[in-house]
Amino acid sequence: MEHLLGQDWEITPAGGATGKAYVAKHDGQQLFLKRNSSPFLAVLSAEGIVPKLIWTKRMENGDVITAQHWLEGRELAPVEMTQSRVARLMSKIHSSQPLLSMLEKLGKKRVDPGMIVAHIEQQLDAETIAHKDVQSAVAFLYSRLQDAEHGEYIVCHGDINHNNWLLSDEDELYLIDWDGAMIADPAVDLGMLLYKYIEVSQWENWLAQYGLAFTPHLELRMKWHVLAQTLLSIQWDKEKGRLREMNEGLRDLSRILP
Repeated sequence: MEHLLGQDWEITPAGGATGKAYVAKHDGQQLFLKRNSSPFLAVLSAEGIVPKLIWTKRMENGDVITAQHWLEGRELAPVEMTQSRVARLMSKIHSSQPLLSMLEKLGKKRVDPGMIVAHIEQQLDAETIAHKDVQSAVAFLYSRLQDAEHGEYIVCHGDINHNNWLLSDEDELYLIDWDGAMIADPAVDLGMLLYKYIEVSQWENWLAQYGLAFTPHLELRMKWHVLAQTLLSIQWDKEKGRLREMNEGLRDLSRILP
């Protein structure tokens, strides 16, 4: 990768699960590089949702490298997820036609509740399914499958944890790490955000800032998708040996189910 920038640049891994991200430094300049990013990144940059894309270059081996401005800043603290600007940026993302059009051009299909329960069936192993709260959650998903249907499909981030929200030193807010982007019910993102970070008494107010009324149908869809995401996370954590996180997920199931 050095020949793209010159030998004077120091390139080091930026961490992350994929191992495709790097930091390049030279003479006071700093870039965030990523290998084989989706073309979706260009639209995210144009919409002001991620830090500005500077260039895209193809290497001799076919890899595509993208470079973005390196922004000094920090991730949001969990308590900051209650802020109105989080709701506004989430609303901007969910209502963006350019984002939706690009994902459709890339061949992304709509992810509906039927597809989700089929995926859960494939992923959960016998030991996980033996847990009583897992059984109760799966039973709930099937019993409310038709009720969880929704006609509006938009671009969802899919992992709206606070550590994916970047606040720059210039007070600009971004949502990064779009590898899990999907076309789905907005309740996929809204449910995980509200259940994880917002007091139930504040849901109606937060959703008003987002631009949506808090209805019984939305509440059901959010609960449905949070249970589905939690089941998949439990299995993933189990396979990775992350037992503390797996047990936290099981506790979340028992909290959400009533």
